[in-house]
Amino acid sequence: MESVIDQAFAAALYTEGDAGLDTGASLLAAAPQADAELVRRGEEFVRRAWERGWLPADVVRLVRRELDEHAAGLAAGLIASEVRRYPQLPPRWRSQLDELPAVPPTGRPDRFSYASALLALYRLLLTLPAVEPVGPPPGAAREALTRPPAAGEPRMLTRIRALLAKAEATGYPEEAEALTTKAQELMARHSIDEALLAARTHGDRTPGACRIGVDAPYETAKAILLDAVASANRCRAVWNSDLGFTTVVGFEADLEAVELLHTSLLVQGTAAMTRAEAGQRAGGRKRTKTFRQSFLMAYAQRLGSRLADGTARATAEADAESGAEAGAAVGAGLLPVLAARDLAVTETAEQMFPRTTTTRVRGATDLDGWTHGTAAADRARMSGETRGIRG
Repeated sequence: MESVIDQAFAAALYTEGDAGLDTGASLLAAAPQADAELVRRGEEFVRRAWERGWLPADVVRLVRRELDEHAAGLAAGLIASEVRRYPQLPPRWRSQLDELPAVPPTGRPDRFSYASALLALYRLLLTLPAVEPVGPPPGAAREALTRPPAAGEPRMLTRIRALLAKAEATGYPEEAEALTTKAQELMARHSIDEALLAARTHGDRTPGACRIGVDAPYETAKAILLDAVASANRCRAVWNSDLGFTTVVGFEADLEAVELLHTSLLVQGTAAMTRAEAGQRAGGRKRTKTFRQSFLMAYAQRLGSRLADGTARATAEADAESGAEAGAAVGAGLLPVLAARDLAVTETAEQMFPRTTTTRVRGATDLDGWTHGTAAADRARMSGETRGIRG
């Protein structure tokens, strides 16, 4: 004889339409004794997501996009209970778990609504496709989950985060410029030191990967900005527009720089766009969608150009410094080290994504938006006038 759970799942999860959800929810609402098993089944669905390459943040992001914030909270509850099974978790998981949304109360606002929301969530979890893994799944061998941190890494990242947070908060462009420039210098030195240390110790030769959400609206412009930041940090970025994220491939220090800098530049760009848009509205302008799209496209394109110039100059300066310190009889400088790392990143990205396609980008149609976006990118001061993003 089928259990209530099996009957509800047969009605709601394996048939299309709201009628099946209503039938399943009615069965579950009338069977409070099935609540524990209902949650256990949900944990199984979450576990399948890990096996398909998904991470906690990926799951919550997609649930929020496809359903709503309430469903994202339900997913967070399942994730939190499922990961208690593992004594060790892969890198990046702890920070993602700390950022999970609040879990709504069980059975609220009523048993039928609660069961209906859970079944809609389960239906979505069942359809998750396999994605390229960006790290070991939970429960992997201990040695695959742990990596000794680089010397001074926590303190360095703390300083960089503090500088970027101040740059985002200030209302003075000159102050934001100075703070972001200082953060760039720290990132560049940290990345160069990591590369040289790895070359001397024959460590960290294998690139890793991370996923960064690219959310609507204006996701194309945001993806272009992320690609520019990734390229400047000697990483490769592959955007999955259907699932709303970009996978970034690179060495760990560079992945951290991409995550921190992309987030900060997006915050700074959005703030600048809001200020520019307010000025446009004060002048009587009403169409804002095309202005925002053009603004962010120009912001991303301009930053991409400046980042590329800054990286080239920073690399040349760092190579000259390393050559002078090492001496002619010791080594050939920094460039061969970086070239080897670039090759490793390219090979890893091609193995993860053997088939990629390019996408046609809709051009900007608003001259004012483009002009203001270009100016905002210039104010971000991401060029080689300082040491740049990285070496």
